Formats: sequence, C-alpha cells, structure tokens
Amino acid sequence: MKNKISDASQPNNPLHGVKLAEILQYLVSEYGWEELGVLIKINCFRSNPTIKSSLKFLRKTPWAREKVENLYLKTIK
Repeated sequence: MKNKISDASQPNNPLHGVKLAEILQYLVSEYGWEELGVLIKINCFRSNPTIKSSLKFLRKTPWAREKVENLYLKTIK
C-alpha cells in the first residue's frame, strides 16, 4: 500500500521508481562506455568505467547524476 501512496504523490515524475543503477545500465547498453564518456564528460565514464564505480561517483555528485538522468529522459522519449 505504501507504493500506491508514493506513486500518487509524484504522478508527473518520469524518474519515480526508477533506480539509478537501472538508468546507468540502460544508458551503457544504448551508448556504450566510450560514447557515454563523450556525451557526459566525467572521468568515471572515461577511465576504467564500471557500473559500481560510476554509481558510487554519481550518488555523491548531484550535478553529474542530474546529467545522467537528463540523458536518460531524452533517450527514452
């Protein structure tokens, strides 16, 4: 029941309920690490990229996370 309440509180948020890990995995499968590093210029995508290290960086860095979320929203439309 808790999910129904939280879903109702954010009906217009397309990222609601989507985990950062899912977003990152989707973008890597769409673009690959190399192109992702070109689209979003952050070292965690350019130098020995892994899902784990990228998630750690993105969770600590709001501006980078916002760029990843915006690219995801553009990609799924």
